[in-house]
Amino acid sequence: MSTVNFLEAKNLRVGYGGRPVLDHFNVSLAHNEVLCLIGHNGAGKSTLLKSLFGLVPLEQGTILLDGKEVSKPDPRAMNAAGIALVPEGRGVFPGLTVAEIMRLGFWANGIAAGEQAARLDWVMGVLPMVKKFYSQRAGTLSGGQQQMVSLGRALLSQPRCLLLDEPSIGLAPKLFQDLVGPIRALQKERQMSILIVEQNVREALKISDRVIVMKSGELIREGTPEEFSNNAALMELY
Repeated sequence: MSTVNFLEAKNLRVGYGGRPVLDHFNVSLAHNEVLCLIGHNGAGKSTLLKSLFGLVPLEQGTILLDGKEVSKPDPRAMNAAGIALVPEGRGVFPGLTVAEIMRLGFWANGIAAGEQAARLDWVMGVLPMVKKFYSQRAGTLSGGQQQMVSLGRALLSQPRCLLLDEPSIGLAPKLFQDLVGPIRALQKERQMSILIVEQNVREALKISDRVIVMKSGELIREGTPEEFSNNAALMELY
């Protein structure tokens, strides 16, 4: 009996202006799995995440959740299904305070007023550093702090799955470690599924269960983190 994946994409064709970025593309994310997606710039990694979340329309193909086809993938439907996206570049509003960004998160996720305080306490338990700059405007925060805010906003929905698009961009290695440590702990505690797109391969491999490599819109290799731990093996892929 085959195991049903949490999220699966079959025969995807996605592109811009009539030019496909992904064509006949297949990928699956298991329940309780951290899947690391690596590849050169322009390989189609971000496009894949956006298409899985419904931000980019499918020209062809099927997205399955728990083995059932999603008839019309869009951010609201995917969010309701327990999927949260942390976009590349953090996506925080620089003129708003962290508190205001979280209030927007409550509204976007449809979290009832009576649940908001408990939900915020839970997020602060995962990312306690956010308490220190909760009243500051996002534009005054460091890159690492902004990334924590973006992640915290995504966690407000208590998702079953996180799609993380290059969370290490602009962060020193130590700051990235400070960020992914709580993510991995939370993933194990809640048995979440995570698909992480990363350029900081070394650190990403430390928290991953499986690795897939993309090149020019195609999946060219798959394996365990141990299989990609050799520098020479990695260099051959780029």
